[in-house]
Amino acid sequence: MALEHAILVSLLEKPGSGYELARRFERSIGYFWTASHQQIYRVLKRMESDGWVEVRDVAQYGRPDKKEYSVAGRGRDALSAWLNEPTEPESVRHDLAVKVRGAAFDDPTALISQVERHRQAHTDRLTHYLAGETRDFGDPPPDGRLDAERELQHAVLRGGIAYERMMIAWLDDVLATLARLDTGR
Repeated sequence: MALEHAILVSLLEKPGSGYELARRFERSIGYFWTASHQQIYRVLKRMESDGWVEVRDVAQYGRPDKKEYSVAGRGRDALSAWLNEPTEPESVRHDLAVKVRGAAFDDPTALISQVERHRQAHTDRLTHYLAGETRDFGDPPPDGRLDAERELQHAVLRGGIAYERMMIAWLDDVLATLARLDTGR
């Protein structure tokens, strides 16, 4: 996926400034696709010159005017074309998994602190996801149905929750294995 597509999706959800987009990437989109502020601004400039986004100046009181971006027709067409391209399943590249395998050739228990640190990071992210789910999807609408945008946002969030739970379970298994190896010495 190109950063352009993540930006288009975010702008279709809600138009915004480059700064606002960067904040969205920090809060939600960034868990699935990361980008620095500089990358976002550079890509927005290119998308504007390619006619994918439209820009309007928004006056602000007591602060400089800001540029608000929204998706133009060519941007919608580009996103539609990308959405209809086949996507290959992703391969997992996981440094820690290689270290766990390689630990058989060194002191396996030396990895315990790294595994615990990873486990804490995944636990923190799971807590963040669950809080977001409660905040954003805790009270179902009166008819019990979300619109397509919200339903798909929730599906992605549920995927993130399942992934974090799976990683925590795997890390618990690795820690148990390392503990068994430590007691077997």
